[in-house]
Amino acid sequence: MPHTAHNIEVSLGGKWVSVPALEVQGKKIITSGTIVRIAAVHDEEWLETDLSEPEVCVRELKRQNAGMPSADIFTFAQKPPAAFPRYDYPMELESIAAAETTSFAKWWESLPQETRKNVRRSRKRGVVVDVRPFDDELIAGIAAVNNESPVRQGKANKHYGKSPDLVRKDHESFVERSEFVCAFVDRELVGYLKIVYRGDVASILNIVSKTCHQDKRPSNALLAKAIELCEGKGISLLIYGRYYYGNKRHSPLLDFKIRHGFREIQIPRYYVPLTGWGALSLRLKLHRDLLGVLPPSIIEMCARARARWHAARNRWAGVAQW
Repeated sequence: MPHTAHNIEVSLGGKWVSVPALEVQGKKIITSGTIVRIAAVHDEEWLETDLSEPEVCVRELKRQNAGMPSADIFTFAQKPPAAFPRYDYPMELESIAAAETTSFAKWWESLPQETRKNVRRSRKRGVVVDVRPFDDELIAGIAAVNNESPVRQGKANKHYGKSPDLVRKDHESFVERSEFVCAFVDRELVGYLKIVYRGDVASILNIVSKTCHQDKRPSNALLAKAIELCEGKGISLLIYGRYYYGNKRHSPLLDFKIRHGFREIQIPRYYVPLTGWGALSLRLKLHRDLLGVLPPSIIEMCARARARWHAARNRWAGVAQW
């Protein structure tokens, strides 16, 4: 019996939009792209299980279901830490940042001395870290953190100026198996980390701190608490997004991850051609985004230019308001 498509809401660039989705084996498949249409498992990196029978998804997508945009390629990945390929589909290795969490003491001893100092420094400077429920008080605190600046890490802050209702919507996903680790200074929320538990592994969905309190090192304290929570729950790995994003080899975020014990692991990501154009696109590497195509030197140049542009734009806005 063919599966039917229905619409779901997804967050794109910080905005919620309705898109068609095909539900197969309890997973929602959505399609994106223009030149090459790629179908993927929605929120795959936060799910507890990976696809048990990907051939069913491939078969359903090839049917070109009514109401579901046609796709040229279907992509899915194995759930970390599964590194041995299970399938014969075309595959690339995906770079994941992961820290071992079976022993907090072992993780702590593996850190550079400066990182351990920063965690201790946060306590000395009044940072208190605690797990808080997802309620109106936390939502107001998260909104205040997000509204600190319209620019964050050299990019436009897509969560700047959002209403409490939108903040709630942005953060309520997977709340039944998530925890919010919060950093306070004199009862002011100065940073938060959302951790999603996925069986024997966990993933960081958000970690944000106020720049004005950076000297107190709240992000260092948040990560240390997350590792402690994982150890207490018997979690083997804490995942913090990608290690390398395509050909991008240097960034302050990567340095931050390395300093906090995150290392690269590689997991298989499969790309299954559904059409002749999809097969040709795979051979021509058209399925990759710009970070997977451009050389590292160009990526770094573009990142610097973007950061300068947003900084200048922010200054101009301040002058205009004055």
